[in-house]
Amino acid sequence: MLFITPAMGNNMKNNIEKRGFGSDNNAGVHPEILKEIISSNSGHVAGYGSDIYTEQALNIFKEHFGSSTETFFVFTGTAANVLGLSGITRSWNSIITASTAHLEQDECGAPEKFTGCKVLVVDSPDGKINVHLIEKHMHGIDFEHHSQPKVISITQATEMGTVYNAVEIREIADFAHSRGMLLHMDGARIANAAV
Repeated sequence: MLFITPAMGNNMKNNIEKRGFGSDNNAGVHPEILKEIISSNSGHVAGYGSDIYTEQALNIFKEHFGSSTETFFVFTGTAANVLGLSGITRSWNSIITASTAHLEQDECGAPEKFTGCKVLVVDSPDGKINVHLIEKHMHGIDFEHHSQPKVISITQATEMGTVYNAVEIREIADFAHSRGMLLHMDGARIANAAV
């Protein structure tokens, strides 16, 4: 998604700036974040997760999500999705997502390669999937020649710019859990959704 916005300056016509809102990777670092990076950039700190900053971050995750929470830091969203999905699926499983989802469109087949799972897509006009649309893939359960749906993956916010609300997420989660499935949320634009 690309937006063109007027840049600061006297001559608005000649100062057009392109802004991409496709991912948080498209923007510079916010000045407050840079300030924090600079303040922590002193002395020697052990690497590979043995530092006070990693320990503080892990404690925050456990505080919010429970003491048994495990956190794995990765460099890209694709790595996060592949790591998460690999941990909860087997090669005979399938992952259901929107045909426009980040998982389907923007990860170069990495989820299928590294999980060994089939990705099943659902067409939707606004990028959001719902229980009614998901149900078309709910067949062949316990049939050994059919991939078994294990995960429903939603992208928040979607590639269409739409956002799932809490009720919609709960409905999909309840549907998944009642069938022994899991709900995965790809946070490709989670900061935009939160705003």
